Amino acid sequence: MELTIRRVETQADMDDALSVRRAVFIEEQQVAEEDEIDDADRDGGWRGKVVQMVAYDDGRPVATGRLLHENEDIAHIGRVAVLAEHRKSGCGRALMLALQDAARERGYRQITLAAQLHAIPFYERLGYTARGDVFLDTNIEHRWMDLSI
Repeated sequence: MELTIRRVETQADMDDALSVRRAVFIEEQQVAEEDEIDDADRDGGWRGKVVQMVAYDDGRPVATGRLLHENEDIAHIGRVAVLAEHRKSGCGRALMLALQDAARERGYRQITLAAQLHAIPFYERLGYTARGDVFLDTNIEHRWMDLSI
C-alpha cells in the first residue's frame, strides 16, 4: 500500500473526497445525498475555514474527512469515511492524525466529533473520550467525542 494524504485544493480533489463519502455514507449506510452533501462541500466550500483531506492508496481515493471551525478553541472533525476494503489498514488513523495536525496548526485546543457507535473504539485508540447520550443523526446512532490537543 502506497498511502498519501492530501488537502483538498481543487474541484477534482473534492470529487475524490465525495466519491469515498458516496460509497460509504450514501451507498453502504443509506444516508440521503441531501443529508450528506452540504455547503461545506459545494462550490469551493473547502476554502477558508474548512479543511478537507483525502487519503490515496496508489493514487486511488480510499478515505476522507474534514475539519470545521466550531469556535475559537474547538475544531469539529466530520464526514470521516474509509472504503470498506481499506478499513483496518491504517489509512483511517493516518487521515485522522493529519486532520488533528491541521487543527493544531490553526491553534485549536480541542477537537470534537460525532462518532457512529461502531467507530467509538477507533476514536478511543486515538485518545478521544465519549460524552453525553447516544443520539440519532440520519437515523444512525452517534455519541459526541472530544480530544484535547
